[in-house]
Amino acid sequence: MSSPLRETTVDQLKVSVYRDRPALGEAAASQAAAAIRRLQESQAVVCMIFAAAPSQNEFLEALIAEPGIVWERIHAFHMDEYVGLPSDAPQGFGNFLRARLFNRVPFGAVHYLDGNAADPAAECRRYEALLKEQPTDIVCMGIGENCHIAFNDPHVADFGDPVLVKLVELDETSRDQQVHEGCFETLEQVPRLAITLTIPALVAAPEIFCMVPASHKAEAVRHTLTDEVSEKHPSTILRRHGNARLFVDEDSAAKL
Repeated sequence: MSSPLRETTVDQLKVSVYRDRPALGEAAASQAAAAIRRLQESQAVVCMIFAAAPSQNEFLEALIAEPGIVWERIHAFHMDEYVGLPSDAPQGFGNFLRARLFNRVPFGAVHYLDGNAADPAAECRRYEALLKEQPTDIVCMGIGENCHIAFNDPHVADFGDPVLVKLVELDETSRDQQVHEGCFETLEQVPRLAITLTIPALVAAPEIFCMVPASHKAEAVRHTLTDEVSEKHPSTILRRHGNARLFVDEDSAAKL
C-alpha cells in the first residue's frame, strides 16, 4: 500500500495526502477493503454506498483488485442519479458504476436509482425504504467543486434533512463540473434535476472513505478543512463524523 506524504486530523476527520491519483486510489482501496473484510468476519451482509465520478476511477479499479473480499456478501447502492437521461446514457451514474464496478465483481445485490421513474417522489420513497431495510455500513464518496456530497449542493444541503432521498435542482457549479470533467460536451446537455441521497443518509454510515484527487478540487478541499462547518460548504460535515477518512493528492491539497 502506498504511504501518505503527510497526515493530519481536522476536528474528527482523518486526512491523508498522497503523491498522485494512483497512490491515493491504492491506499483508499486498501483501507476500504480492510474494513470490508473486518465486517465480513462478523456479519453476513455488508451494505455499501458508492459515488459515480471520475474522481473515483483509481479507487474503484484498485478495490476490484483487492484480495479476500467476498463480493457475493455485499449489497450495493449508489448515492445519486440524474433525472431524464436516456436509460443507456454512459453519463448515468448507475451506468457509470455498472461499467466500472457492479458488472465486474459478483455483488450479492445492486440497488439502482431510477432517474426515469414516472413519479420521482415515489422513487425517492422506494429507495429510502431500501436504505432503511439495509442500513449502510460503508460509504465511498467524493466531494464536488462546490463542496457538495452526493448532489447536496449548498442551496439544497440540509444537515438535518428529514428524508434519506430527495429530488433536487442542480446548481450551475455542479453542472459546469460535469462538462469540464468530460462527462458532457456542453452545459445544455447536463440535466437540471437529480435524485440524491441526503446528508443524513450518507453520514449515518459507521465508516466513510472520501477520495478527492486533482487540482480542480483544491479549493473544495481547502473549504472542507478550514471553513466553518455549515451547509454553505456541505462537505464540512465530514469533520463531525467519528470515522471518516479523506484521501487527497498533492494537487488537491495544494491550497492547504
